[in-house]
Amino acid sequence: MTESSNTPVDMDIDEAAIDEGLYSRQLYVLGHEAKNVALAGVKSVTIFDPEPVTVHDLSSQFFLRIEDVGKSRAEATLPRLAELNAYVPVRNLGGVPGQQITVDLVQGFQVVVLCGVSYEEQLEINDWTHQHGVHFIAAETRGLFGSAFNDFGHKFTCVDPTGEQPLTGMIVSVNQDGEGLVTCLDETRHGLEDGDFVTFTEVQGMTELNGCEPRKVSIKGPYTFTIGDTSNLGTYKTGGIFTQVKMPKIIEFKSLRESVKTPEFFITDFAKFDRPATLHAGFQALSQFRSQQNRFPRPRNVDDAVAVVALAKAIDADVDEKVVTELAYQATGDLSPVVAVIGGFVAQEVLKACSAKFHPMVQHLYFDSLESLPATLPTEEECQPTGSRYDGQIAVFGKTFQEKIANHRQFLVGSGAIGCEMLKNWSMIGLGSGPRGIIHITDLDTIEKSNLNRQFLFRAKDLGKFKAEVAAVAVSEMNPDLVGKILAKQEPVGPATEGVYDTDFFDGIDGVTNALDNVKARLYMDQRCIFYKKPLLESGTLGTKGNTQVVIPNLTESYASSQDPPEKETPSCTVKSFPNAINHTIEWSRKAFENLFIKPAQAVNAYLSEPNYLETSLKYSGSSKDQIDQIVSFLVTDKPLTFEECIVWARLQFEKDYNNEIRQLLFSLPRDAVTTTGQPFWSGPKRAPDPLAFDSSDSTHLSYIIAAANLHAFNYGLRGETDPAIFRKVADSVIVPEFTPRSGVKIQVSENEPVPQAEGGADDEDSSSKLPSPSSMAGYRLNPVEFEKDDDTNHHIDFITAASNLRAMNYKIETADRHTTKQIAGKIIPAIATTTSLVTGLVCLELYKIIDEKSKLEDYKNGFVNLALPFFGFSEPIAAAKNKYGTTEWTLWDRFEFANDPTLNDVVSFFQSNHKLEVTMVSQGVSMLWSSFIGKKKDLAPSCLTLQSKSEERLPMKFSKLVEFVGKRAIPPHVKDLVVEVMVSDEEGEDVEVPFLVVRI
Repeated sequence: MTESSNTPVDMDIDEAAIDEGLYSRQLYVLGHEAKNVALAGVKSVTIFDPEPVTVHDLSSQFFLRIEDVGKSRAEATLPRLAELNAYVPVRNLGGVPGQQITVDLVQGFQVVVLCGVSYEEQLEINDWTHQHGVHFIAAETRGLFGSAFNDFGHKFTCVDPTGEQPLTGMIVSVNQDGEGLVTCLDETRHGLEDGDFVTFTEVQGMTELNGCEPRKVSIKGPYTFTIGDTSNLGTYKTGGIFTQVKMPKIIEFKSLRESVKTPEFFITDFAKFDRPATLHAGFQALSQFRSQQNRFPRPRNVDDAVAVVALAKAIDADVDEKVVTELAYQATGDLSPVVAVIGGFVAQEVLKACSAKFHPMVQHLYFDSLESLPATLPTEEECQPTGSRYDGQIAVFGKTFQEKIANHRQFLVGSGAIGCEMLKNWSMIGLGSGPRGIIHITDLDTIEKSNLNRQFLFRAKDLGKFKAEVAAVAVSEMNPDLVGKILAKQEPVGPATEGVYDTDFFDGIDGVTNALDNVKARLYMDQRCIFYKKPLLESGTLGTKGNTQVVIPNLTESYASSQDPPEKETPSCTVKSFPNAINHTIEWSRKAFENLFIKPAQAVNAYLSEPNYLETSLKYSGSSKDQIDQIVSFLVTDKPLTFEECIVWARLQFEKDYNNEIRQLLFSLPRDAVTTTGQPFWSGPKRAPDPLAFDSSDSTHLSYIIAAANLHAFNYGLRGETDPAIFRKVADSVIVPEFTPRSGVKIQVSENEPVPQAEGGADDEDSSSKLPSPSSMAGYRLNPVEFEKDDDTNHHIDFITAASNLRAMNYKIETADRHTTKQIAGKIIPAIATTTSLVTGLVCLELYKIIDEKSKLEDYKNGFVNLALPFFGFSEPIAAAKNKYGTTEWTLWDRFEFANDPTLNDVVSFFQSNHKLEVTMVSQGVSMLWSSFIGKKKDLAPSCLTLQSKSEERLPMKFSKLVEFVGKRAIPPHVKDLVVEVMVSDEEGEDVEVPFLVVRI
């Protein structure tokens, strides 16, 4: 929405109506404003904007089309906005052109958002909202500038200021004194801060702490903190878990009228610490100019800018005149990336106002990206409107730069959440719409239900279709200039598709934008961009957190130059025998899912289809007996013929996992077992389990049987069942064999001990003899389950939830609901449209700089945001690290290039004669092509003479022939150059690091 658009918004979270399939990714976060608010699933959205659509509106209002010109903006927007989410009614407040927003219109709403409204109107509306406890937000964008203001009332209660999961940890002691020093298990730091609050569970002895009122902590060290007087409590014995308690925070907001005079600024860029004060006066001056002249300052008009500066200096004599001048120059500018940044941020603030979750912004935000201006600034004539949909952008950058944008060629890798937003922005700015422009998209995924709440180019009618194809059509409808300019592909990027994304392909693009959801693909594209020297725009989101990174050839480090540390893995012995947290039992149940419904069916199919499977595949396995027994069980002894037999199987599996295995563990490690130091074995993180007795009236027990039986039936192609009465009847009639624990069973009690192996031997042959020959079962196959977390009818998450919670019951761990289990088991990354919108806007502001071919490090910005806190952080990209050989400095962007398929000897001689470096080894990919290590000594053994002979034979070979000779396969036809690594040493024999080689063949 542009200059006179106003958006009152009425919202209450309607949890009863929530469709978890639709909202699954953002429910992990929450427990353009209107678009993001509608996607978030609030109760209702009402819009007010009676002004007629103009061509200028098409610069950033992606719900408008050229045929809407002349219609009311709200009327034209409403059907497309409502289409985003059928659960959210969207209403139009009506009105006639020229009608202003008034207090009468906003009464009855919970949150009012004003967009691009004058200061006078903001003050009038806010006076009323502040007095009546209605949450108020005002937002505005002007070219590369944006502003927002929050007023959530005199005393706003924020129930969760950070959105982070409460910290929790095990304790080993609590002092009984005036300070109450708590000492934690020394495996992990507690992570608490002074002033946090905690409560406790499972404390023995000092039981008064269990479920106590939250106690304020004072930090004494990474493993210790005090909780106040414990002298009147019982004596601590053992055990206990502390859990952080999120305490509500009361925030006092001032009205706009009061806040304008004594503003509290939210800093968006600490390198521009003085900028908010200047823009605070500048935006007021713009509003005054508009009221006086009944228009905004004209693009790059000096007289108008001088007038705005004078008005601003009357408000604040210390304003930065250059910044206010630019603000005046860009007042009619309308840039989609800036709208995305401010819109995404404000939409999250709306959700905060409705839900009280996350800390609201206090109280004035000012944002700018003046660095995105082209190095050659446009003239006033260049910025005059042309009657095109890009006039809002031309007003800022000029016609010449608009042509550069139109003729840019970009490759978008991924068209999911970030990819959709990226394409929307590119569509609005006209990227690739010119005669030489092009946009390539690739995404092998199809559209799923959970995509619809944040991947806004997709609708319910698109379910099952390829994302890239649907996205390309959707943005071409937004901007017809892109018809025929977007090429959609389904081939994923990777070594296997280098024939598709080859040298010719990369020669035909100007840059790459990643919109990926995994590190492996990001690293691969990073490597390709280094090789082809293409700029790379990288970004990612995690709930309310987002980051952006710019990779510029010959200037910055690459994505791979710095990475997050790997996630800490849970020791296998903890998962197998000593869980103490719900994520341990979920991990165990995920493995059980594989071991029951995937691997056995795969093993049976391999046995039936692969010649000599038992001899080849199991020969080197440490658990061949178990695998053979499993194939015998699934193919012969326990092969079900009816669904009832699947229920019996599930009931026996329940007994094995939740009763027999626990009894065996307690037999091997009794409750009174002690360690070598005499301490109780079952203490600290090791919780002694209890066997479960099956009870069909227990919903978790029965859920396990229903899910397990249906999945087992799927393996055999048998029809499933869901009637609980059938499962109860069959399960209760199963005769369960008596179990007797065995002596001598080894239990792995720490990660340092070897994993006990199943014993093989003569029994292997007995088991093998029970197997039917594959030829006797020609064509017979089982159906391995393919894990799919987003299908609520397939029993996958149902099984994992029930299996995990039963395991938790064994160990007295608090169980988890299906939603939580699904996130952990499915490794779901929380996502919300607001963060995606903002991050994509930041990326596109960097894209302007790439199009302008900026070449200084300080021209670019990497960003990190957290909308929950909220927090913005920007920094210059890190320069590419410099290395040295001799007197020559080099970075990751440098390479040695050899043309015309040289011989190996040519390369060795080049280093010797040009750099006085001796090549000691040459490799390509995983193949070692040549090494000088062999044959340096005078007295060589006969075998070494043979190797030396082979080594010398390779020196005269052309590189292409050498690679084919060593790799024993032909080089694919699309490969035109080889990446080669060499090890070299200097004249002193010291190893020297040099860039890689590119050999043209």
